[in-house]
Amino acid sequence: MGMVRGFRGAKRATAVALASLVALVLGACTPNADATARLPQQAQGAFPSAIEGRLETAVTDAMKLAGASGALVGVWAPWSGSYTDGLGTTAIKGSAPVTADMHFRIATNTTSMTCSVLLSLVDEGKVKLDDPVSLYLPRMIGVSGITLRELCQNTSGIGDYTPQLKPEFVTNPARQWPTMELLSDGLATKPAGSPGQVYYASQAGMVLLGMALQAATGMSWGDLYRHYVFDRLGMTQSSFPDSGQVSIPAPHPLGYATSLTDAGALQCGTTIDETALSPSMGWTAGGVVSTITDLKTFVQAFATGSLVSAESARAQARVVPIGNGAPSWQTYGLGMLKLGPLLGNVGEIPGFISAMFTDPVSGLTVVVALNNSSAGAGFARELAQQLASIASKAPAKAGEKAIVALPWSEAQAVAAMKAAAVCQPAAPKK
Repeated sequence: MGMVRGFRGAKRATAVALASLVALVLGACTPNADATARLPQQAQGAFPSAIEGRLETAVTDAMKLAGASGALVGVWAPWSGSYTDGLGTTAIKGSAPVTADMHFRIATNTTSMTCSVLLSLVDEGKVKLDDPVSLYLPRMIGVSGITLRELCQNTSGIGDYTPQLKPEFVTNPARQWPTMELLSDGLATKPAGSPGQVYYASQAGMVLLGMALQAATGMSWGDLYRHYVFDRLGMTQSSFPDSGQVSIPAPHPLGYATSLTDAGALQCGTTIDETALSPSMGWTAGGVVSTITDLKTFVQAFATGSLVSAESARAQARVVPIGNGAPSWQTYGLGMLKLGPLLGNVGEIPGFISAMFTDPVSGLTVVVALNNSSAGAGFARELAQQLASIASKAPAKAGEKAIVALPWSEAQAVAAMKAAAVCQPAAPKK
């Protein structure tokens, strides 16, 4: 179980070699071409069996709470070992096992990649962080005073389209959504505040950022992600599908969600297959498809600032409080959620929830995805926190040492997941 299934043979070796060649070519015209994350060297082999067993139990318990038939998980502790696996089945009541090489929709984890592209464009002098959006979209109404930095930091004040459109996303996943329609719905909602005033996560803001950078570069987002992220990191299993491509590259599990009322309440017992879905509902806020190992590569490079210049890495790391009662150790940088020492993000789109986090000092890294989105992105975050708590206490191998202090306990993460559990069977009467 501690070894990744799949990704074997000459085809894989050839793909990696080609990706490396492409990265060298891009390095001639891209700042900071050496995008390798500088982390402690990963200890070879699996975790001790006791740790691996606890990690597997944590994920299988979470699957039950979230109504997921399958999960993909990767946990790496450089001082101790690693665990990557696929758990459960690809379909509810199915028999085909989930394997660790499967693709899934990474949802709002995409925003970290979008902001990484922004910072690379800043390094190249094509845009500036504090450029107003109106510089690139001069005819756009309702975006006065908003900067590119504020869009990436979720401090633009723009409302979000997700709450009002989510029931329709779940009911009609294959519908193609024009970016202007999504943005208009966000702009039509009550603003969270004036630009730069408060943190408020807005997919509409990320769509606006996507529109602005597309106008600034004249490049499609498929090309932008390939040039500045996928090819540079050798992420050969990652893609940004066109809005009309509703399928997920094979192999993949099916994705599920529970239908919603118009008010957004779950209608238990109405599980819907969301696998065929147009990525247009997320676009630059949620359209990327990837794998556990590719996301590990990305989040480690992103969290360590390896994809951008030192100046841009410092800008990326400047955080703002999330507010709304969140603990002080939860803050937000440029496309980066910070949980104590862990940096990364979480994702939710009909069919999948996921999380990716790494500690740039110790190298502790967690990537996890479940194939039912009903429990929400916060559930995936809490699962990642539980896995990180377990792995942080893994014993060090000879000659290795690691100290990872996390501001939460495993028990707290488990309690939060139980509180967020969806559509659980009623307890038997005594």
